[in-house]
Amino acid sequence: MPQTPIFSSMLGSSCSGQVQPDMGERCVDPVYQDGNLVSGSLEALIERLVPTMDYYPDRTYIFTFLLSSRVFIHPHELLAKVGQICIKQKQQLETGTEAEKLKSFAAKIIQLLKEWTETFPYDFQDEKSMKELKEIAHRITQCDEENGTVKKIISQMTQNLLMALSARSQYQEIGEKFRQPVTDKGTILKTKPQSTQKDILSVCCDPLILAQQLTYIELERVSNIYPEDLMQIVSHMDSLDNHKCRGDVTKTYNLEAYDNWFNCLSMLVATEICRVVKKKQRTRMVEFFIDVARECFNIGNFNSMMAIISGMNLSPVARLKKTWSKVKTAKFDVLEHHMDPSSNFCNYRTALQGAAQRSQTANSNREKIVIPVFNLFIKDIYFLHKIHTNRLPNGQINFKKFWEISRQIHDFLIWKQVECPFEKDKKIQSYLLTAPIYSEEALFIASFESEGPENHMEKDSWKTLRTTLLNRA
Repeated sequence: MPQTPIFSSMLGSSCSGQVQPDMGERCVDPVYQDGNLVSGSLEALIERLVPTMDYYPDRTYIFTFLLSSRVFIHPHELLAKVGQICIKQKQQLETGTEAEKLKSFAAKIIQLLKEWTETFPYDFQDEKSMKELKEIAHRITQCDEENGTVKKIISQMTQNLLMALSARSQYQEIGEKFRQPVTDKGTILKTKPQSTQKDILSVCCDPLILAQQLTYIELERVSNIYPEDLMQIVSHMDSLDNHKCRGDVTKTYNLEAYDNWFNCLSMLVATEICRVVKKKQRTRMVEFFIDVARECFNIGNFNSMMAIISGMNLSPVARLKKTWSKVKTAKFDVLEHHMDPSSNFCNYRTALQGAAQRSQTANSNREKIVIPVFNLFIKDIYFLHKIHTNRLPNGQINFKKFWEISRQIHDFLIWKQVECPFEKDKKIQSYLLTAPIYSEEALFIASFESEGPENHMEKDSWKTLRTTLLNRA
């Protein structure tokens, strides 16, 4: 996916994808409003995708249609239809005597395939799609058999595609090593001060450095999320069209792995706090994570910031009143203000918009970092899907809906391409990714060990948990 913005003309209420002047707005299918494509039949939209001798689709249209088409048609079926249109146009040009026109047409088709394979490589994961791609490539190669330029370009494109597919396959094979929550009674029940126990502060005591390492991890994980992964939020929903493509939909591994990272970070924060024996050290740990979250906010890493705040707001941590009474909470109050869920997280969205604007004019990768709260980002796409139908009453595809969804996904793709400006610290990252985390049950036990139950309900919970743990052991 090119890093240059392709949705600059969509910052307002308008949409890109305007037709060429000679195509006008007189067509009933597809439908335009103020020069912007808003709806059309699947067949008309596919025709709009395929270049002609005098026309090449707008980049925003290519991205939006290829992204949204999987809701209505398999990628290999779409490739087959594109191939059929290409053959017809090629045959028409061959009846003429101008060979240069045929070469120009071939170049445009190659450009379309290049954009497709680079932006949505996983569309070509199955044999059917690769077969259709090779078939189109073979037809186009015949347009310039003299010097072999087209053949060389297609060969390079295919090689790059196979490399991209291989890289993604390797990432999925490595898999996310899910950390199993600690439940061992000797680890959780603090019968003796654990002075030699390793904690995050023994690995990194600088909030800024830890925030930078968290950002490194975030960017590394988010780089493995692809637009077609995000589109599954729509294509997995129940609609009249989804039964056609649900069987071949890409697995949601990357989304699940990233979501798991958020949960692990939240639980790690809670574990680090709850397992500390002495109140003074526990207070220091709480204040340390507050500072880390603050540094994440300053960097533009809102996902790690939210994960840290979520961990500190878990009941086992929130109930430690004696600890919190010693914490200077002014900074934490500011963070919670930014993440206030009221008015649909209005404060967070304002901060996110500020970070996005900073990113657009930034001169350094450090200033370009924008890592949104992923869970909220997903919910926004889901909400757009739910409030707008895929098809209009006349049966045409509601393309205006997909303009907005693709705009949001494209923003995310631009943000994820930022090269991390921070050097990797293997020691710190190893701890963040492999340190033991407690289950919710274990967190409560550790919390009660740190500060005893304060009411009958907590006392009953504590007895039940302790008995359960001892019996299990």
